Amino acid sequence: MKPGEHPDFFRFAPPPGTSRESTIALRADGTFLHDGEVVEHRALHKALASWIAIHPDDGRFILTNGYDWTYFTVEDAPMHVLSLDATVDPPRLELFDGSSEPLDPSTLTVGADDVVHCRVRSGTLEARFSRFAQTGLAPLLVTDPGDESSPIPAVRVGGRDYPLPPRTKR
Repeated sequence: MKPGEHPDFFRFAPPPGTSRESTIALRADGTFLHDGEVVEHRALHKALASWIAIHPDDGRFILTNGYDWTYFTVEDAPMHVLSLDATVDPPRLELFDGSSEPLDPSTLTVGADDVVHCRVRSGTLEARFSRFAQTGLAPLLVTDPGDESSPIPAVRVGGRDYPLPPRTKR
């Protein structure tokens, strides 16, 4: 049994002389930093992305590999969408941790900076679309004919339209 499977795993004190706080940060562009330096090692970057979770007690972002965990800082969204394949139904997202999952169009939002976000990992985490991933939405885009003076952008998936409401930050 991994330590992470213990019911009190997230309540255990850190190892002696250490802290649960880290200097690891995730920038809005999906780049990890450690002590202010960019994490350039691809395998480490992918591992960090796959370890992202939310602490069950306080709701803060953590990195956990099942053996240990630490808090880290997230500048915008904890996950990032690298690409979107709109040629399949439902459309599929390629995430920066190397995983792929279907898009839940009901979770799409648009931030003040015109960046699209959605929910991933069964709705538990928010993901920010890269510019390239956003271009993948183009074949799905429609507008709401309800207000021609100010059309609301929407996507059409499976014959149904899903409006893209403004994002409300976590």
